[in-house]
Amino acid sequence: MFEQAFRNIDDILRKESGCTTELDYTEQTSWLLFLKYIDGLEQDKTTEAALDGKKYAHILDQPYRWESWAAPKGKDGKLDHNKALTGDDLRDFVNLKLFPYLHGFKQKASGPNTIEYKIGEIFGEIKNKITSGYNLREIIDHIDELRFRSQTEKHELSHLYEAKIKNMGNAGRNGGEYYTPRALIRAIVHVVNPKIGEKIYDGACGSAGFLCEAYEYLKQTNPKRTTAQDRILQERTFYGKEKKSLAYVMAIMNMILHGIDAPNIVHTNTLTENLADIQEKDRFDVVLANPPFGGKERKEVQQNFPIRTGETAFLFLQHFIKMLKAGGRGGVVIKNTFLSNTDNASVSLRKLLLESCNLHTVLDCPGGTFQGAGVKTVVLFFEKGAPTLRHGSGQARKVWYYQLDPGRNMGKTNPLNDADLIEFVKLQKTFADSPKSWSVDAKTIDPTTFDLSVKNPNGGEVIAHRSPEAIMDEIAALDAESAEVLENIKHALSLSNGTLL
Repeated sequence: MFEQAFRNIDDILRKESGCTTELDYTEQTSWLLFLKYIDGLEQDKTTEAALDGKKYAHILDQPYRWESWAAPKGKDGKLDHNKALTGDDLRDFVNLKLFPYLHGFKQKASGPNTIEYKIGEIFGEIKNKITSGYNLREIIDHIDELRFRSQTEKHELSHLYEAKIKNMGNAGRNGGEYYTPRALIRAIVHVVNPKIGEKIYDGACGSAGFLCEAYEYLKQTNPKRTTAQDRILQERTFYGKEKKSLAYVMAIMNMILHGIDAPNIVHTNTLTENLADIQEKDRFDVVLANPPFGGKERKEVQQNFPIRTGETAFLFLQHFIKMLKAGGRGGVVIKNTFLSNTDNASVSLRKLLLESCNLHTVLDCPGGTFQGAGVKTVVLFFEKGAPTLRHGSGQARKVWYYQLDPGRNMGKTNPLNDADLIEFVKLQKTFADSPKSWSVDAKTIDPTTFDLSVKNPNGGEVIAHRSPEAIMDEIAALDAESAEVLENIKHALSLSNGTLL
């Protein structure tokens, strides 16, 4: 039922001139889903308060509740068409009254982690692009069919919402920046291995894929949780920051659908924070992130960092190192040129990483891992402030590399999957050598360049070089085939000309 509702909504949005891509479809679906969610949340809290003999104080005033303007019901529980707005009346109410009212919550909120603040932030950043009140009425009717009450319903909706985000990643127009392949995220989370009670942070959270997968991982690895542990997961575990308004809205919605009722996501440009101002209380136990690559940050933003560079990802890596507590663990995606670039910023950043953290694992990802991104990436796994001697074993610190090779070209129809990463996760536990994995002694790293290039001593990335003879034979065969095709065309033309004569 949910899947069909999502399809129907997209079909209606395709009729809207203001909605042209999957990004627009997801944005418009998101704000309506969010209001439907608020309605369900308020109904639940009203019921809970009544059972305790108390009266619940609603977040939204009566005229702005879903039940009042979007889906007023009659005594039979069906939509009351006499009360339900439609056409220009509905569009004008949403644009001129509802959105301004909801945006005002930002000023009323007691703090950024409240649901009131999230409401104000979301409705100050996005706009209703559905210009036809009749289309809007149809979409609302479909949204109203959706339920968020049970875990099963939330689970199904979260899968459908993730699918929408994935489609955005395939849609072009920078859609890929919102989507990190979930199989890769799950492998990263598995290796970093967060625990209940640890604070997990993503300062470039996009649609919150890392935080959602970390939540799923903690639930799976702790099936017998106490009520207190569930409260810790809900309120004091997951923290994110996101600069772009659409991604911020999606992050909030995605986490809500995964079961986090009031996500700790802040709408801000993380890089405007001065590293010198970060205190111990601001730090986290775990960083999981795929920061944006290649963006050129302004000079005043670069002033916040000891290593100044316009490369956004390099600024984020400095931020993440600073944001980790001593002993904290990180799993961060970065483009592979970071490992070997010779510019001053790259060399300085590698030096910082190696001298302040134990970089224990580098996962080399194949081309095509990220749809629409023309760069190859690696994942850096590190521990902050770890000693050069690991586990007191007396061995010098080593960097373990794994060269991921799924054995196929990856694309939209053939993306990275969990099976592709099973061997990596297994071998990483013991830093085992294999045809695809090897270790580099930290003492052998060049102290002037700190080059960390992926150089598989086992010849893991075997390229089948054909002999010149074989290549020439293929060219000759293709030439012969072309000549035959041309002769056939000439013959057909001569017959045609004969007929015309």
